[in-house]
Amino acid sequence: LTLETVARGVRNSVGIAFNPKNKDVWFTNHGRDWAGNDVPNDTLHRVPIKSAVPNFGYPFCHQGNVLDPDFGKGRSCDEFAKPAQLLGAHIAPLGLKFYDGKMFPAEYQGNIFIAMHGSWNREIKQGYNVMRVKLDEKGNASKPEPFLTGFLQDEKADPPMWGRPVDVLVLKDGSMLVSDDYNGIIYRIT
Repeated sequence: LTLETVARGVRNSVGIAFNPKNKDVWFTNHGRDWAGNDVPNDTLHRVPIKSAVPNFGYPFCHQGNVLDPDFGKGRSCDEFAKPAQLLGAHIAPLGLKFYDGKMFPAEYQGNIFIAMHGSWNREIKQGYNVMRVKLDEKGNASKPEPFLTGFLQDEKADPPMWGRPVDVLVLKDGSMLVSDDYNGIIYRIT
């Protein structure tokens, strides 16, 4: 067994997957808490295969462009690698998978699906969905777009959600499973 460092300056990475096309490592990262409702964003990162070990900035810099009010003094976010995409503040990105099935239309091939568990410490809740991220020919990530929604209900309700996505899994038949730890349910998308 050989241990290898592939990234530094990461706070709390839960979702991680290898791109089946080129073996680049992709992962989600939870931004720090208690810096505000809208900052910092949780992030999506890419580490190309055979690249130098990038430092994404934690605890000095968040989301690639926000210095930490305590630890960022005397530093610059320009010192650090930038995220592949901003996902939203406090959305808790958990599971991450590349779609390699054949059931969905061809445009879904190679897309990244991210289970967003949802915010707990924002005044206006967000997340509580599964987002889709497309990659271009160079492997650059597009802005996330909704794929599975409807878990977040009335903001003033207690609780404010119908469910909380945790992870995604692509089955051999090309369908997708989405786990929901709020209801103890697994959904199958065909």
